[in-house]
Amino acid sequence: MRSTRLSFTARRERSGLRRRTSPVLTAVALASALALTATACESGDAEAGGEATASAAAADDKIKIPDDIKDRLKEHGIDLDQWRDGAWKNWNKDDWLREAEDFVNPIIEDLWDPDRMREAEEPDQEVDDSDLAGDQGVTDPEPAPVQAEAVPASYHANAPEAGKVFFDAPEGTMVCSATVVKDPANPGKSNLVWTAGHCVHAGKAGGWYRNIAFVPSYNDAGKSAAELESATKEEVAPYGVWWGDWVQTSDQWIEQGGATGGDGAPYDFAVIHVTPEEGSGGKSLEEMVGSALPVDFNAPAVPKMESMTAIGYPAAPPYDGQKLFRCEDKPGRLSITDADPTMYRIGCTMTGGSSGGGWVATGSDGKPALVSNTSIGPITAGWLAGPRLGKEAKAVFDEVSGKFAGR
Repeated sequence: MRSTRLSFTARRERSGLRRRTSPVLTAVALASALALTATACESGDAEAGGEATASAAAADDKIKIPDDIKDRLKEHGIDLDQWRDGAWKNWNKDDWLREAEDFVNPIIEDLWDPDRMREAEEPDQEVDDSDLAGDQGVTDPEPAPVQAEAVPASYHANAPEAGKVFFDAPEGTMVCSATVVKDPANPGKSNLVWTAGHCVHAGKAGGWYRNIAFVPSYNDAGKSAAELESATKEEVAPYGVWWGDWVQTSDQWIEQGGATGGDGAPYDFAVIHVTPEEGSGGKSLEEMVGSALPVDFNAPAVPKMESMTAIGYPAAPPYDGQKLFRCEDKPGRLSITDADPTMYRIGCTMTGGSSGGGWVATGSDGKPALVSNTSIGPITAGWLAGPRLGKEAKAVFDEVSGKFAGR
């Protein structure tokens, strides 16, 4: 479903203490020693939207919402006026949309203002018949930590495909990392973003997250957290805010995904189709940022890979989520269960918030390509693991690409 556009003015309370919650993770063995770096997603304020005021009349004057979209939303008990006025904060499990075909994400203009973006925090099978098949069930020794390196500003000049995904969860405002990727159905004009499944859907415990938006080259100038307190929206989001008007993740993540233990991690990927919150002059996301990475669904087996580079905005200490970092390492293998595909693993000190960030390697055609995304890491930082993008990932990608072919 295409997203609808609503007018919204959000303001935060500036006095008093902000209530913050964070999940408590328990480690009892390898499985439970793994924490999704988005459910290491510490939340922001549980009432993250602050007080909201809006004029239904003003919204109606600005745009006309198609009746079919209104009807579809109402089928799920979503009243657009109430949603705009804060009803999206209702996380009653019976009303929390879960199924793949139920994704809805009405645009709320100006919801993601600089303060809200700055304060969002980290949401801490068969194998293809290829040379990776022999890796299934194999776990290599734990890699030595690799110190994350700061990406030089401007980020657009050095990593133009990278950005942040913002979303709302029951715990509050959350953030992940993501990558602009090429769309074969719209060459040179892609509106596709790659991230982790746990950055868009709660997995077996819940449903779709809300207010999902992508900001390419977030904080492009690499300003400090203190400097960002007075930054304009244009400085924080120089290429605009792009809302997800369609998102898909794997059926396996929806059915198996969990916050700890690595549940569903081999299938922890998602594709977001985005549309600009404000006019982009008719330009696609790829045209706006000037670049997009191809996705390689047939990357070489681990023994044949010399290195992978993971990139993202780590937000858990010692990082603050405002700057872009990367780690480069020779990958190893991590097997959660013998029944599921083996994951890639590299040494890296990036923490939660880097979830969903792209892993880049030399693809099967000899050129840089996205081959994975950050999914899990240990409770104490030192390494990251990401899914191998095989036939399940390609099926998700192809479906989203095909849905928007030629538009």
